[in-house]
Amino acid sequence: MRLPLRLTFLLLFLILTSCNLSTPKRTVPPTLVLVTADPNASPTPTPFQPLDSNYIPVNAPTLASTFTPLPPTNTPLPTLASTATALPSPTTVPSSARTQYTLYALLDYYGHQLAVDETITYTNQTGLALSDLLLVVEPNLRGGFTLEHILLNSNPLNYDLNGNRLSVYLSQPLMPSSQVTLAMRFRISIPAKVKDHPYGYDVDQVNLTDWYPFVAPYSNGWVLHEASYLGEHLVYDAADFEVNVKTTEGSITIATSGVPEPNGEWTRYRLYGARTFALSASDQFKVVDAVSGGAQIRSYYYPGYETQGLAILNAAVRAVGLWEGQFAPYPYSSLSIVQADLNDGQEYDGLIFLATKFYNEYNGSARSNLVAIGVHEVAHQWWFGLVGSDQAMEPWLDEALCVYSEALFYKYIYPNSYDWWWNFRVNYFGPSGYVDTTVYEAPTFRAYVNAVYLNGANFVEALHYRMGDDAFFRFLQDYASRYGRGRATAYDFFAVARQNTTADISDLVRAYFREPLR
Repeated sequence: MRLPLRLTFLLLFLILTSCNLSTPKRTVPPTLVLVTADPNASPTPTPFQPLDSNYIPVNAPTLASTFTPLPPTNTPLPTLASTATALPSPTTVPSSARTQYTLYALLDYYGHQLAVDETITYTNQTGLALSDLLLVVEPNLRGGFTLEHILLNSNPLNYDLNGNRLSVYLSQPLMPSSQVTLAMRFRISIPAKVKDHPYGYDVDQVNLTDWYPFVAPYSNGWVLHEASYLGEHLVYDAADFEVNVKTTEGSITIATSGVPEPNGEWTRYRLYGARTFALSASDQFKVVDAVSGGAQIRSYYYPGYETQGLAILNAAVRAVGLWEGQFAPYPYSSLSIVQADLNDGQEYDGLIFLATKFYNEYNGSARSNLVAIGVHEVAHQWWFGLVGSDQAMEPWLDEALCVYSEALFYKYIYPNSYDWWWNFRVNYFGPSGYVDTTVYEAPTFRAYVNAVYLNGANFVEALHYRMGDDAFFRFLQDYASRYGRGRATAYDFFAVARQNTTADISDLVRAYFREPLR
């Protein structure tokens, strides 16, 4: 039976208008407390179809984090009698003028105590004579930090410790290009961990992040920003680390930023040209490992999560292999991937944390938070570790690039999931806002993520489209080469981009950035 011609056209019109024929575009994720959609749910469509150049969506809800602190203990502090007289010099001192950190850390895992001897060899590269040094002491913000002394040539120095600011007054000015070595001893009564940050202890893990005093960068004054609940606030110079660790118990597995090697009764880890040195200790860890290029990649997970531990290891190996060709060689000799009781993921040099909830919800495929957020944190080894930046004032420089690195991972490794990724990780949240928002400006965490991470990824995708593949990847490689082991600014980013393309990108800058004069 044939339908009347008018009825046929009417039905055809209704069918076409009910279909979404447009291709959804892109957006970004965070590092501290990113909230994502259910990976098993159908993607939520973007409320509008963005243009090729300008993807500036709308707001999404804000979700608050919660935590349950664990009760403190009163276990006596461990002693460092074996290193009380003098600390060995670093076994290998690189020829650069980077700051050298040598630490001997004795961990009482069950008592949640840490005793540390630290030496800092600092070369004055400010161009000015310095009468004092500013050290950053993040553990003092949480309480339980005790500084026993700071010595220069065995003589005590005067200092002031207020919050996370440790001002050390030198006995005589440190002239440009001159070097000074400080020796200090401190103890930490490790606090209970909260879910929005890895530092501290919980029932089956002790995490030490930003746990030692380090010299603040200097740029027209010492650079140390106030903490913000929205995102990271610290800025780091690249430095060289030799970290020696010993526990009062013998059954503790330790994941760190470096590769272990024996050093008498200690285990030594070395890390060169890095921003941070982190470690995670547990009496529960299982480990699976692999090699990608010249890097040892280890996945640390809890019993019962073998499938997930292997899945994130496999994703990391593939990501490192891909990005070594697209960005730069992997900057370190190892990478530790650590399961932790967190809200999200968090990056450090050579070590990343991923929330247990990602392991719990893993669905056996790449279309999961475990893989997507996992490779986001891996990308920070380039965009944070290799190329540093001001995380408080210009957080988009690392976060937008890391979200977009996720997109590249899915495009080249799992192309059938590429559109899924954009919908799941970006379009679902309808991001908007200026990409150059600081950690102090957004009214909510959701608004901060939408602007910096997700709209930032939209901008990088638009930049990629405008430049074309060859120029875009040449730009990323040039950017990584010029600012590797250094710190880049937004000005540097755009200067290198423009040197690698003849395309006009000024309209993209005006569309996405509040400060258009780049």
